[in-house]
Amino acid sequence: MAAEGIVMPGQHASTTFEPISIDRTNTRQSGLGRSATRESKKEVRDPNLDINLPYRTLSRNANLREYTHDEPDGVTETGVSADGTPYSVVAFTPDDKDNPKNWSKAMKWWCTMCVALTCFVVAFNSSVITSDIEGLAKEFNVSEEVALLSITVFVIGFGVGPMIFAPLSEIYGRRVIYGSTLLIAVIFIIPCAVSKNIATLMVFRALDGIAFSAPMTLVGGTLADCWKNEERGVPMAAFSAAPFIGPAIGPLVGGYLADAKGWRWLYWIQLILSGTVWVLITFTVPETYAPTILKRRAEKLSKSSGKRYVTEQDLDMRPFSDRLLNFLIRPFQLLFGELIVLLISVYMSVLYGLLYMFFVAYPVVYQQGKGWDAGKTGLMFIPLAVGVLCSAACAPLVNKHYLTLVKKHNGKPPAETRLIPMMVSCWFVPIGLFIFAWTSYPHVSWAGPAFAGVPVGFGFIFLYNAANNYIVDSYQHQAASALAAKTCIRSFWGASTVLFTNQMYARLGYQWASSLLAFLALACCGIPFLFYFYGAEIRARSKYAYSGDDEETLETKVGN
Repeated sequence: MAAEGIVMPGQHASTTFEPISIDRTNTRQSGLGRSATRESKKEVRDPNLDINLPYRTLSRNANLREYTHDEPDGVTETGVSADGTPYSVVAFTPDDKDNPKNWSKAMKWWCTMCVALTCFVVAFNSSVITSDIEGLAKEFNVSEEVALLSITVFVIGFGVGPMIFAPLSEIYGRRVIYGSTLLIAVIFIIPCAVSKNIATLMVFRALDGIAFSAPMTLVGGTLADCWKNEERGVPMAAFSAAPFIGPAIGPLVGGYLADAKGWRWLYWIQLILSGTVWVLITFTVPETYAPTILKRRAEKLSKSSGKRYVTEQDLDMRPFSDRLLNFLIRPFQLLFGELIVLLISVYMSVLYGLLYMFFVAYPVVYQQGKGWDAGKTGLMFIPLAVGVLCSAACAPLVNKHYLTLVKKHNGKPPAETRLIPMMVSCWFVPIGLFIFAWTSYPHVSWAGPAFAGVPVGFGFIFLYNAANNYIVDSYQHQAASALAAKTCIRSFWGASTVLFTNQMYARLGYQWASSLLAFLALACCGIPFLFYFYGAEIRARSKYAYSGDDEETLETKVGN
């Protein structure tokens, strides 16, 4: 499951290589690059991208106007290159049909549902195999702990992949990354389904996890590409629910399928669903990334007119190796050097681990404790999915409340206002876990542990979205790297939890094992309150956190 994806959700963020904004009144042309006599070292955030989504960063000294403003003649500026060749920088025209934000509502909703469905399928793939770990272990004559590694290596891929695919998407666009990685992932499912030994299964399962991380990384950016700020509430809610519903539905479908066909069909169903979304993404969803669309336009105009048309990326692109190196290093600088990033990442890791622990805990409680089969046990995940859907349905109300705070603070609310939903919803998760713990006795009705999933699922999305919003607001110029750090540590922790859940329940018992998880979630409830009261002071002392001085940079950037 994502990220974030994500750059939602693990998750879908582009490189953060410290682009530098410039005062356009004090610039000089120098070849195909530009230097500035007065520069700010704060990275500028695209004002057209909603702060509840990962956003792209542009190349060094890039003029955001190319992507955020329509130009009547389709050109933002002209200049002369070092060899004396004049050039023009292309831009979208008013009501430009190539601008994804001007597409019809039907087209934008189609793209949204395609990428949301892809996130659902990827998340489904991560959990469906939990339905028959025992069958896999018996066929290959390995322990269940070894068999559970098939989940671990897949989820680890979610943390590794974004480091690779996010910068690549900035170079080649979203569509080619979607199509190529999904195709690789679909192909690699086949060796998993026909594997003759555990080693083959693990290798291709790991590769699948890396490949499947790409759509989870990019989907948030796709929504930002297509929807205007005021339109984005409902599409964002649809996307947010998909990565959480997928893991809940996986054991439900997988349980009955494994009982009827065996564990290999848990991979064949992945192949069918993943192949379907690959076809949808590849053949029905066009490119949505504005810099890539404008680059193609510049190439076409140059070829047809004989004149030179370029984009800001052509003028200001740093070497890809430099950007990739920065993208790999900066997340860890933020993770270990910024208290906000560290504690929020720890909190999200705990939640992510709890979700994957459920995939092991439910079979322990219902199959071992009550003697149920895998299919019937899978039905118990339905309340968890219901909680997720209820939370997603409330997302527009949360956004509406935030907009009132925006007006109250004259359009510049402090980042800590994003923590209010966390402060309310953080209690739902431990409450649900305590209910799950003390109703999990074999002689107690099945309904107690099952319906405990409702508050847990309800709390997940509120916490997930609020945490992302707070990180982006706190580290606007470094938010992509901060989100990447969170996705990385979250994925590694979530991947590891399934390996010790069985032993924990065996040694502590159903009640105290689940209570331990509840106490852990309860301890994390202090994190949003800590930052609500002291976050502004922490940010003021931070090297990377966003400060009010950045507003001047933004105004200079888009106002010229």
